[in-house]
Amino acid sequence: MLLVLVSDTHVPRRAKQLPGELLDAMERADVVVHAGDWVDAATLDLFEHRARRLVGVYGNNDGPELRARLPEVARVRLGGLRFGVVHETGAAPGREARCAARYPDLDVLVFGHSHIPWDTEAPGGLRLLNPGSPTDRRRQPYCTYMTCAVVDGALTDVTLHRLPRR
Repeated sequence: MLLVLVSDTHVPRRAKQLPGELLDAMERADVVVHAGDWVDAATLDLFEHRARRLVGVYGNNDGPELRARLPEVARVRLGGLRFGVVHETGAAPGREARCAARYPDLDVLVFGHSHIPWDTEAPGGLRLLNPGSPTDRRRQPYCTYMTCAVVDGALTDVTLHRLPRR
């Protein structure tokens, strides 16, 4: 099972459109996971149209229309793994322990908000993944998104994709 992980698209505020590479990856994926800050309902519509299956949450920059359509936290079982999706996890120091305590029932937690890619494992085995942002790199050298696979109940091939500078 191939997954595309994305967050903080911020369309149309940070970019007029999503990168073509991300759109192509979404079409190949079995599941697309978006960890919030869509900003525009048209972006959610685009993801719903392109993705075979979409799992998403709202972020702090998402208004009432998006909050009416998306949960704050999503939980889903994919290929035998228990995934959670949330926009914010708090400050980087202590993140692993904090998330392990808050989400003891998960194997993988996908989050966003910081625009900073993150891939760590918490005590007890919770994998924390932040794909960064495909449109707003902030202090990062590149805009990014992630792909990964679930094979035989295991998370494999976690890859951070750097997008060309615009």
